[in-house]
Amino acid sequence: MDIQWDDLKIFLGVARAESLSGAGRVLRIDPATVGRRVARLEDACGVPLFTKSPTGYVLTVDGQRLLTHAERAEQAIVGAAEDIGGQAGQLTGQVRIGAPDGCANYLLPQVCAAVCADNPGLELQIIALPRVINLSKREADMAIAVSAPTTGRLTVQKISDYRLHLAAHRRYLRRHDPITQLTDLKHHSIIGYIPDMIFDPELDYLAQTGADRLAMASNSVSVQFNMIRQEAGIGIVHDFALPSAPGVQRVLADQFSLTRSFYLVRHTDDRRVERLNRVAEAIASGIRAEVARLEAIS
Repeated sequence: MDIQWDDLKIFLGVARAESLSGAGRVLRIDPATVGRRVARLEDACGVPLFTKSPTGYVLTVDGQRLLTHAERAEQAIVGAAEDIGGQAGQLTGQVRIGAPDGCANYLLPQVCAAVCADNPGLELQIIALPRVINLSKREADMAIAVSAPTTGRLTVQKISDYRLHLAAHRRYLRRHDPITQLTDLKHHSIIGYIPDMIFDPELDYLAQTGADRLAMASNSVSVQFNMIRQEAGIGIVHDFALPSAPGVQRVLADQFSLTRSFYLVRHTDDRRVERLNRVAEAIASGIRAEVARLEAIS
């Protein structure tokens, strides 16, 4: 059986993108060439590796078996390149990090800036999405999550707890009725997540306040925070975000607070890649330190 690495690389692209065109965009190859290379690999293996469905290309049972070996080959090649081409212990190459937009907006920029300053050959990419990042499809090399996944070939490391409080702009508070207890919230404009777009139960904050109606909503916590900054109402804010908006202050801090956690999630096979291990540790320790620093001054 004559299997070439270049064909395996294209096979991985199709398996992750679930389409010839999607793989072609990532690999910068036209879809027709991708299709020919997949066909050549299937001829070499003697079995079909994909079936075409209404949603795209789906791995067959034999394709799933090959996927495991192809990912191991990919990691071995990456590891060899790092061992041979490393620059005096510095990290190099491209690493993509997926994160919920609160973490992506208020923690990761300064953490990644510090890591890149120490490693000029490293390129860190931040994907900020209001949903769970799919590592199995290689949407990212690692992801920050607000709850620990329990399925999939993943490794999970708790990074840090963080705290959230009700908050509003001080000018909004001056213009409206005083708030002395949670039941007073029913007289105020409440800002939160669009209910049917909450992608993790850990983000269903307002259910715990007793508020039953939203005046404004977004699937993005950063948009919600900007609504609060614009004096539109009261919402739940990460303590680590408060230093970026001096006019926003906590509300009922002695009566209501939430604690949540960040987790670093990685594909199990990536534990063999020392470069990714070092990046993961730098990101985790950086987030831990930044949460502590910002919460201390918020």
